[in-house]
Amino acid sequence: MFQILWQFDVTDEQTPAFTEAYGPAGPWAVFFGRAEGYRGTELYRRTGAPPRFLTLDRWITREAYQAFRRDHATDYSALDAACDGLTLGETFLAAWES
Repeated sequence: MFQILWQFDVTDEQTPAFTEAYGPAGPWAVFFGRAEGYRGTELYRRTGAPPRFLTLDRWITREAYQAFRRDHATDYSALDAACDGLTLGETFLAAWES
């Protein structure tokens, strides 16, 4: 299993739209779901303020993720740009394999 962890900082006002877009049934998960190697997304919210979220994307292998990113780079960039206003910032935290 290949897993990718991202951190997102948002405002209270951005939170509803962010959770809809980045949650396990949102457009990112639907987009990734087009790939056979995608195994799901989990969304976690920090209990304190200000709002901070973690997303954990699971892929069957690193190669499956990389192939999807390569083959769908234009669509990935378009979705990323469409969601740009939903965060104050995002940080790649880690990727690991099991």
